[in-house]
Amino acid sequence: MRVGIFGGGQLAQMLVQAAISLGVEVVICERTPDSPAARYTQHAVVGPWEDEAVLAGFARQCDLVTLENEFIDAGLLERVVALGAPVWPTPATVAVVQDKLWQKERLAAAGLAVPPFRPVAGPDEVLAVAQEFGWPLVLKARRNGYDGYGNATLRGPADVVPAWERLTRGGSPLLVEAWVPFSRELAVMVARRRDGATAVYPVVETVQQNHICHVVYAPAPVEPAMAALATELAVAAIEAVEGVGIFGVELFALADGRVLINELAPRPHNSGHYTIEACVTSQFEQHLRAVLGWPLGPTTMRAPAAVMVNLLGQRNGPIDTSAITAALAVPGAHMHFYGKREERVGRKMGHITALADTLAEAEAIARRAAALVAMPS
Repeated sequence: MRVGIFGGGQLAQMLVQAAISLGVEVVICERTPDSPAARYTQHAVVGPWEDEAVLAGFARQCDLVTLENEFIDAGLLERVVALGAPVWPTPATVAVVQDKLWQKERLAAAGLAVPPFRPVAGPDEVLAVAQEFGWPLVLKARRNGYDGYGNATLRGPADVVPAWERLTRGGSPLLVEAWVPFSRELAVMVARRRDGATAVYPVVETVQQNHICHVVYAPAPVEPAMAALATELAVAAIEAVEGVGIFGVELFALADGRVLINELAPRPHNSGHYTIEACVTSQFEQHLRAVLGWPLGPTTMRAPAAVMVNLLGQRNGPIDTSAITAALAVPGAHMHFYGKREERVGRKMGHITALADTLAEAEAIARRAAALVAMPS
Protein backbone atom coordinates (compact mmCIF):
# COMPACT_ATOMS: atom_id res chain seq x y z
CA MET A 1 0.00 0.00 0.00
CA ARG A 2 1.38 3.39 -1.01
CA VAL A 3 -0.11 6.66 0.24
CA GLY A 4 0.67 9.99 -1.39
CA ILE A 5 0.85 13.18 0.65
CA PHE A 6 0.58 16.66 -0.82
CA GLY A 7 3.09 18.74 1.12
CA GLY A 8 6.38 17.93 2.80
CA GLY A 9 6.39 19.90 6.05
CA GLN A 10 6.32 18.70 9.64
CA LEU A 11 2.78 17.32 9.47
CA ALA A 12 3.72 15.16 6.48
CA GLN A 13 6.94 14.22 8.27
CA MET A 14 5.02 12.88 11.27
CA LEU A 15 2.57 11.11 8.96
CA VAL A 16 5.52 9.34 7.34
CA GLN A 17 6.83 8.31 10.75
CA ALA A 18 3.44 6.79 11.59
CA ALA A 19 3.23 5.10 8.19
CA ILE A 20 6.56 3.35 8.74
CA SER A 21 5.15 1.61 11.82
CA LEU A 22 2.13 0.44 9.81
CA GLY A 23 4.20 -0.85 6.88
CA VAL A 24 2.75 1.78 4.57
CA GLU A 25 4.94 3.39 1.91
CA VAL A 26 4.62 7.14 1.35
CA VAL A 27 5.13 9.36 -1.67
CA ILE A 28 5.69 13.07 -0.96
CA CYS A 29 4.67 15.68 -3.51
CA GLU A 30 6.31 19.01 -2.73
CA ARG A 31 7.19 22.11 -4.71
CA THR A 32 10.81 22.16 -3.52
CA PRO A 33 13.40 19.44 -2.78
CA ASP A 34 14.78 18.53 0.65
CA SER A 35 11.51 18.94 2.52
CA PRO A 36 11.38 17.59 6.11
CA ALA A 37 9.05 14.74 5.08
CA ALA A 38 10.90 13.77 1.90
CA ARG A 39 13.99 12.86 3.92
CA TYR A 40 12.03 9.97 5.47
CA THR A 41 10.95 8.25 2.26
CA GLN A 42 12.49 7.01 -0.99
CA HIS A 43 9.55 8.30 -3.01
CA ALA A 44 9.23 12.01 -3.73
CA VAL A 45 7.86 14.05 -6.61
CA VAL A 46 9.21 17.60 -6.81
CA GLY A 47 7.74 20.38 -8.89
CA PRO A 48 4.86 22.82 -9.20
CA TRP A 49 1.58 21.18 -8.25
CA GLU A 50 -0.15 22.94 -11.14
CA ASP A 51 2.05 21.07 -13.66
CA GLU A 52 0.09 18.23 -15.25
CA ALA A 53 3.25 16.10 -15.57
CA VAL A 54 3.95 16.51 -11.84
CA LEU A 55 0.39 15.53 -10.95
CA ALA A 56 0.44 12.56 -13.31
CA GLY A 57 3.77 11.32 -11.97
CA PHE A 58 2.48 11.65 -8.42
CA ALA A 59 -0.87 9.96 -9.02
CA ARG A 60 0.78 7.10 -10.89
CA GLN A 61 2.81 6.13 -7.80
CA CYS A 62 -0.08 6.25 -5.28
CA ASP A 63 -2.90 3.95 -4.24
CA LEU A 64 -4.55 6.95 -2.61
CA VAL A 65 -3.65 10.55 -1.82
CA THR A 66 -4.11 12.74 1.25
CA LEU A 67 -2.81 16.14 2.28
CA GLU A 68 -0.97 17.88 5.10
CA ASN A 69 -2.66 21.27 4.62
CA GLU A 70 -5.84 22.73 3.18
CA PHE A 71 -4.10 25.12 0.78
CA ILE A 72 -3.94 22.71 -2.15
CA ASP A 73 -6.70 23.92 -4.43
CA ALA A 74 -9.60 21.49 -4.63
CA GLY A 75 -9.40 21.68 -8.41
CA LEU A 76 -5.91 20.17 -8.31
CA LEU A 77 -7.19 17.37 -6.10
CA GLU A 78 -9.98 16.68 -8.60
CA ARG A 79 -7.33 16.32 -11.31
CA VAL A 80 -5.51 13.74 -9.19
CA VAL A 81 -8.76 11.78 -8.84
CA ALA A 82 -9.25 11.95 -12.62
CA LEU A 83 -5.72 10.56 -13.01
CA GLY A 84 -6.76 7.47 -11.07
CA ALA A 85 -5.78 8.14 -7.44
CA PRO A 86 -8.63 8.66 -4.95
CA VAL A 87 -8.14 11.61 -2.57
CA TRP A 88 -9.19 11.62 1.09
CA PRO A 89 -10.60 13.89 2.36
CA THR A 90 -12.42 14.34 -0.93
CA PRO A 91 -11.92 17.39 -3.12
CA ALA A 92 -15.53 18.36 -2.37
CA THR A 93 -14.83 18.38 1.37
CA VAL A 94 -11.59 20.30 0.93
CA ALA A 95 -13.36 22.86 -1.30
CA VAL A 96 -15.81 23.62 1.50
CA VAL A 97 -13.23 23.72 4.29
CA GLN A 98 -10.56 25.73 2.48
CA ASP A 99 -13.00 28.63 1.92
CA LYS A 100 -13.84 29.97 5.38
CA LEU A 101 -17.10 31.49 4.15
CA TRP A 102 -18.29 28.23 2.59
CA GLN A 103 -17.16 26.41 5.73
CA LYS A 104 -19.18 28.70 7.99
CA GLU A 105 -22.19 28.50 5.69
CA ARG A 106 -22.10 24.70 5.72
CA LEU A 107 -21.85 24.57 9.52
CA ALA A 108 -24.61 27.14 9.99
CA ALA A 109 -26.86 25.27 7.54
CA ALA A 110 -26.36 22.16 9.70
CA GLY A 111 -27.65 24.10 12.70
CA LEU A 112 -24.27 24.28 14.43
CA ALA A 113 -23.22 27.22 16.58
CA VAL A 114 -20.76 29.59 14.88
CA PRO A 115 -19.98 33.28 15.39
CA PRO A 116 -22.13 35.68 13.32
CA PHE A 117 -20.46 36.24 9.93
CA ARG A 118 -20.95 38.00 6.61
CA PRO A 119 -19.15 38.03 3.25
CA VAL A 120 -17.88 41.52 2.41
CA ALA A 121 -16.86 43.00 -0.93
CA GLY A 122 -15.33 46.26 0.25
CA PRO A 123 -14.55 48.49 3.25
CA ASP A 124 -17.98 50.14 3.07
CA GLU A 125 -19.63 46.74 3.58
CA VAL A 126 -17.41 46.11 6.61
CA LEU A 127 -18.60 49.40 8.12
CA ALA A 128 -22.20 48.39 7.39
CA VAL A 129 -21.71 45.06 9.17
CA ALA A 130 -20.24 46.94 12.14
CA GLN A 131 -23.58 48.69 12.54
CA GLU A 132 -25.14 45.24 13.03
CA PHE A 133 -22.43 43.35 14.96
CA GLY A 134 -20.73 46.23 16.76
CA TRP A 135 -16.99 46.69 17.37
CA PRO A 136 -14.55 44.98 17.48
CA LEU A 137 -14.81 42.79 14.40
CA VAL A 138 -12.55 40.14 12.88
CA LEU A 139 -11.74 40.50 9.19
CA LYS A 140 -10.55 37.27 7.55
CA ALA A 141 -9.19 36.13 4.22
CA ARG A 142 -11.53 33.40 3.03
CA ARG A 143 -8.61 31.30 1.77
CA ASN A 144 -4.98 30.56 2.60
CA GLY A 145 -4.85 32.20 6.01
CA TYR A 146 -3.12 30.43 8.90
CA ASP A 147 -1.49 31.25 12.24
CA GLY A 148 -3.18 34.66 12.23
CA TYR A 149 -1.63 35.72 8.89
CA GLY A 150 -5.02 35.98 7.21
CA ASN A 151 -6.82 37.76 10.05
CA ALA A 152 -7.12 41.29 11.36
CA THR A 153 -8.90 42.57 14.45
CA LEU A 154 -10.82 45.77 13.73
CA ARG A 155 -11.37 47.89 16.83
CA GLY A 156 -12.94 50.82 15.04
CA PRO A 157 -13.57 52.46 11.63
CA ALA A 158 -9.95 53.63 11.32
CA ASP A 159 -8.72 50.02 11.21
CA VAL A 160 -10.86 48.97 8.26
CA VAL A 161 -9.01 50.32 5.20
CA PRO A 162 -5.45 49.36 6.31
CA ALA A 163 -6.61 45.83 7.20
CA TRP A 164 -8.55 45.52 3.96
CA GLU A 165 -5.52 46.53 1.90
CA ARG A 166 -3.24 44.10 3.74
CA LEU A 167 -5.56 41.09 3.57
CA THR A 168 -6.56 41.52 -0.07
CA ARG A 169 -2.95 41.53 -1.32
CA GLY A 170 -3.06 37.74 -1.54
CA GLY A 171 -6.05 37.87 -3.87
CA SER A 172 -8.50 36.14 -1.53
CA PRO A 173 -12.00 37.53 -0.97
CA LEU A 174 -12.79 38.38 2.64
CA LEU A 175 -15.43 37.79 5.27
CA VAL A 176 -16.09 39.48 8.57
CA GLU A 177 -17.06 37.87 11.87
CA ALA A 178 -18.38 39.22 15.12
CA TRP A 179 -15.84 39.39 17.91
CA VAL A 180 -16.30 36.48 20.33
CA PRO A 181 -15.50 37.29 24.00
CA PHE A 182 -14.33 33.75 24.71
CA SER A 183 -13.08 32.55 28.06
CA ARG A 184 -11.02 29.68 26.58
CA GLU A 185 -10.03 28.36 23.18
CA LEU A 186 -10.72 24.64 22.84
CA ALA A 187 -9.94 22.05 20.19
CA VAL A 188 -10.99 18.50 19.39
CA MET A 189 -9.43 16.01 17.00
CA VAL A 190 -12.04 13.91 15.18
CA ALA A 191 -11.23 10.98 12.89
CA ARG A 192 -13.86 9.71 10.47
CA ARG A 193 -13.80 6.83 8.00
CA ARG A 194 -15.61 6.63 4.68
CA ASP A 195 -18.32 4.48 6.28
CA GLY A 196 -19.02 7.16 8.90
CA ALA A 197 -17.27 5.46 11.83
CA THR A 198 -15.63 8.05 14.09
CA ALA A 199 -13.03 8.23 16.82
CA VAL A 200 -12.83 11.33 19.02
CA TYR A 201 -9.93 12.56 21.13
CA PRO A 202 -10.23 14.42 24.44
CA VAL A 203 -11.15 18.10 24.37
CA VAL A 204 -8.01 20.21 24.84
CA GLU A 205 -7.38 23.85 25.67
CA THR A 206 -5.08 25.82 23.38
CA VAL A 207 -3.21 29.01 24.26
CA GLN A 208 -2.04 31.23 21.42
CA GLN A 209 1.06 33.41 21.15
CA ASN A 210 0.74 36.06 18.44
CA HIS A 211 -2.09 34.01 16.89
CA ILE A 212 0.10 30.84 16.80
CA CYS A 213 -0.71 27.83 18.95
CA HIS A 214 1.85 27.86 21.75
CA VAL A 215 0.59 25.55 24.52
CA VAL A 216 -1.94 22.69 24.53
CA TYR A 217 -3.47 21.29 27.74
CA ALA A 218 -4.95 17.79 27.56
CA PRO A 219 -7.56 17.29 28.74
CA ALA A 220 -8.94 20.82 28.87
CA PRO A 221 -9.63 21.99 32.44
CA VAL A 222 -13.34 22.54 31.82
CA GLU A 223 -16.56 21.21 33.28
CA PRO A 224 -17.73 17.83 31.90
CA ALA A 225 -20.83 19.45 30.40
CA MET A 226 -18.72 21.88 28.36
CA ALA A 227 -16.40 19.09 27.23
CA ALA A 228 -19.39 17.02 26.14
CA LEU A 229 -20.86 19.97 24.22
CA ALA A 230 -17.55 20.66 22.48
CA THR A 231 -17.23 17.00 21.52
CA GLU A 232 -20.78 16.88 20.17
CA LEU A 233 -20.22 20.00 18.07
CA ALA A 234 -16.90 18.74 16.73
CA VAL A 235 -18.30 15.41 15.56
CA ALA A 236 -21.35 17.09 14.00
CA ALA A 237 -19.10 19.54 12.16
CA ILE A 238 -17.04 16.80 10.53
CA GLU A 239 -20.20 14.94 9.59
CA ALA A 240 -21.58 18.16 8.07
CA VAL A 241 -18.61 18.49 5.71
CA GLU A 242 -18.53 14.72 5.07
CA GLY A 243 -14.96 14.57 6.28
CA VAL A 244 -12.72 11.52 5.90
CA GLY A 245 -9.45 11.38 7.82
CA ILE A 246 -8.40 13.32 10.91
CA PHE A 247 -9.77 16.83 11.41
CA GLY A 248 -8.90 19.54 13.88
CA VAL A 249 -11.90 21.46 15.18
CA GLU A 250 -11.17 24.78 16.89
CA LEU A 251 -13.83 26.14 19.24
CA PHE A 252 -14.55 29.11 21.49
CA ALA A 253 -15.79 28.48 25.04
CA LEU A 254 -17.89 31.33 26.43
CA ALA A 255 -18.30 32.31 30.06
CA ASP A 256 -22.02 31.50 29.94
CA GLY A 257 -21.34 27.85 29.04
CA ARG A 258 -21.94 28.11 25.32
CA VAL A 259 -19.45 26.76 22.78
CA LEU A 260 -19.03 28.08 19.22
CA ILE A 261 -17.12 26.49 16.35
CA ASN A 262 -14.29 28.70 15.15
CA GLU A 263 -12.62 26.82 12.26
CA LEU A 264 -11.96 23.35 10.84
CA ALA A 265 -8.69 21.91 9.53
CA PRO A 266 -8.96 18.83 7.24
CA ARG A 267 -5.69 17.24 8.37
CA PRO A 268 -3.53 16.56 11.43
CA HIS A 269 -3.52 19.64 13.62
CA ASN A 270 -1.11 21.35 15.99
CA SER A 271 -3.56 20.85 18.86
CA GLY A 272 -3.28 17.08 18.34
CA HIS A 273 0.49 16.68 18.50
CA TYR A 274 0.25 15.65 22.15
CA THR A 275 -1.43 12.41 21.00
CA ILE A 276 1.90 10.97 19.82
CA GLU A 277 2.97 10.21 23.37
CA ALA A 278 -0.22 10.83 25.33
CA CYS A 279 -2.76 8.64 23.52
CA VAL A 280 -2.91 4.97 22.57
CA THR A 281 -3.26 5.98 18.90
CA SER A 282 -1.61 9.16 17.63
CA GLN A 283 -3.53 11.53 15.40
CA PHE A 284 -1.09 10.67 12.59
CA GLU A 285 -1.64 6.93 12.78
CA GLN A 286 -5.37 7.55 13.13
CA HIS A 287 -5.42 9.66 9.98
CA LEU A 288 -3.80 6.87 7.99
CA ARG A 289 -6.20 4.30 9.45
CA ALA A 290 -9.16 6.50 8.51
CA VAL A 291 -8.19 7.27 4.91
CA LEU A 292 -7.21 3.63 4.31
CA GLY A 293 -10.53 2.42 5.69
CA TRP A 294 -8.81 0.44 8.43
CA PRO A 295 -10.14 0.00 11.99
CA LEU A 296 -9.80 3.21 14.00
CA GLY A 297 -7.60 3.00 17.08
CA PRO A 298 -8.38 3.83 20.72
CA THR A 299 -8.06 7.51 21.65
CA THR A 300 -7.57 6.85 25.38
CA MET A 301 -4.90 8.92 27.12
CA ARG A 302 -1.93 7.05 28.60
CA ALA A 303 -1.63 9.45 31.55
CA PRO A 304 -4.06 11.70 33.43
CA ALA A 305 -2.55 14.86 31.92
CA ALA A 306 -0.36 16.01 29.05
CA VAL A 307 0.95 19.41 27.98
CA MET A 308 2.51 20.29 24.65
CA VAL A 309 4.63 23.40 24.12
CA ASN A 310 5.47 24.57 20.61
CA LEU A 311 9.04 25.65 19.88
CA LEU A 312 8.61 28.88 17.94
CA GLY A 313 11.44 30.61 16.10
CA GLN A 314 12.97 33.60 17.86
CA ARG A 315 15.11 34.96 15.03
CA ASN A 316 15.92 34.51 11.35
CA GLY A 317 18.84 32.32 10.33
CA PRO A 318 20.20 28.79 9.93
CA ILE A 319 19.79 26.17 12.64
CA ASP A 320 20.89 22.62 13.42
CA THR A 321 19.91 19.86 15.80
CA SER A 322 22.45 20.92 18.45
CA ALA A 323 19.79 23.39 19.57
CA ILE A 324 17.96 20.66 21.49
CA THR A 325 20.89 18.99 23.25
CA ALA A 326 20.41 20.59 26.66
CA ALA A 327 16.64 20.04 26.61
CA LEU A 328 17.13 16.30 26.08
CA ALA A 329 18.42 16.04 29.65
CA VAL A 330 15.00 16.89 31.12
CA PRO A 331 13.33 13.65 32.33
CA GLY A 332 9.86 13.15 30.92
CA ALA A 333 10.20 15.70 28.11
CA HIS A 334 9.46 14.21 24.68
CA MET A 335 11.26 16.21 22.02
CA HIS A 336 10.18 16.64 18.41
CA PHE A 337 12.46 18.76 16.23
CA TYR A 338 11.24 19.18 12.66
CA GLY A 339 14.57 19.41 10.88
CA LYS A 340 13.88 22.72 9.17
CA ARG A 341 17.07 24.23 7.83
CA GLU A 342 16.10 27.84 8.56
CA GLU A 343 14.65 29.44 11.65
CA ARG A 344 12.23 32.34 11.22
CA VAL A 345 10.55 34.44 13.87
CA GLY A 346 7.33 32.69 14.87
CA ARG A 347 8.02 29.62 12.70
CA LYS A 348 7.12 26.26 14.23
CA MET A 349 10.49 24.57 14.68
CA GLY A 350 9.37 21.68 16.89
CA HIS A 351 7.39 20.81 19.99
CA ILE A 352 7.79 19.21 23.41
CA THR A 353 5.21 17.02 25.13
CA ALA A 354 5.21 15.96 28.77
CA LEU A 355 2.91 13.51 30.59
CA ALA A 356 2.15 13.64 34.31
CA ASP A 357 -0.53 13.16 36.94
CA THR A 358 -1.60 16.81 36.71
CA LEU A 359 -1.55 19.53 34.09
CA ALA A 360 0.65 21.68 36.33
CA GLU A 361 3.27 18.94 36.62
CA ALA A 362 3.24 18.25 32.89
CA GLU A 363 3.49 21.93 32.06
CA ALA A 364 6.46 22.42 34.37
CA ILE A 365 8.36 19.63 32.62
CA ALA A 366 7.54 20.82 29.11
CA ARG A 367 8.35 24.47 29.84
CA ARG A 368 11.62 23.56 31.54
CA ALA A 369 12.75 21.66 28.47
CA ALA A 370 11.51 24.36 26.09
CA ALA A 371 13.51 26.99 27.98
CA LEU A 372 16.67 24.95 27.35
CA VAL A 373 16.23 24.82 23.59
CA ALA A 374 18.82 27.17 22.14
CA MET A 375 18.38 28.72 18.71
CA PRO A 376 22.10 29.40 18.03
CA SER A 377 23.29 32.36 16.01
